[in-house]
Amino acid sequence: MAMKLAIVGAAGRMGKRLIALAKEDPELDIGAAKECAGCPAMGQDAGLVAGVGELGVKISESLEGQMDCIMDFSSPQALPETVDEARRRQVPLVVGTTGLNAEHNAMLEQASCEIPLIAAPNYSVGVNLLFKIAEQVAWTLGDEYDAEIIEIHHRFKVDAPSGTALGLARAIASAREVNLEKVAIYGRQGKTGERPREQIGIHAVRAGDVVGEHTVIFSCLGERVELVHRAHTRDAFAQGALRAAKFLMDGKPPGKYTMAQVLGF
Repeated sequence: MAMKLAIVGAAGRMGKRLIALAKEDPELDIGAAKECAGCPAMGQDAGLVAGVGELGVKISESLEGQMDCIMDFSSPQALPETVDEARRRQVPLVVGTTGLNAEHNAMLEQASCEIPLIAAPNYSVGVNLLFKIAEQVAWTLGDEYDAEIIEIHHRFKVDAPSGTALGLARAIASAREVNLEKVAIYGRQGKTGERPREQIGIHAVRAGDVVGEHTVIFSCLGERVELVHRAHTRDAFAQGALRAAKFLMDGKPPGKYTMAQVLGF
């Protein structure tokens, strides 16, 4: 029997792709679809909204129906209710919402004592490989090489920098054994003076319909190394998220898992 997913943020860009790709997967089915109050898609069939035909699942303000895993790609404001529902139902949780704060992270840590969950800044297989490579390169080159991250996303993205850019910065900081909060700089303006050796620069660009592009630059006075990932469509993120859901639904005990574990890194 196919495993049933509940999608929070079902009418969003990622929500619609999750629904569409799950429909193509014989191991998966959509059991519930949720959106915020006032969403134009409220009450409509989730499959029709996603452009894949009727599924018999209406988009509603609450999670109703059978579900084996909840996937939240909505907003930080909606996450607490999603976490409470996952704990109440004792089902796995996949969180792709970005812009989370310390309170959200503490809430997820607490929930992981009761349910298996993954909260990742990016579910793309390629991006998660990039995290690993960036950490290795940073460790190998050391802080003699300046580290800068440039991320580009579509004009509709509401948070900056991206969760992926922050994930890359954390990977570099971890390899260098420094506190990211003390060495990060988010853009530059004015007379900034000479660049500190240990600094990690993070820069956000918003333009047009760019799905997602991240460039990590390591540069010294004699050479430059660049690591680049470009997402052509959101399907790369959605496929990875569905892979994470399957991983959790495969009898995983309570705990907070990572995409590195999902991918076997």
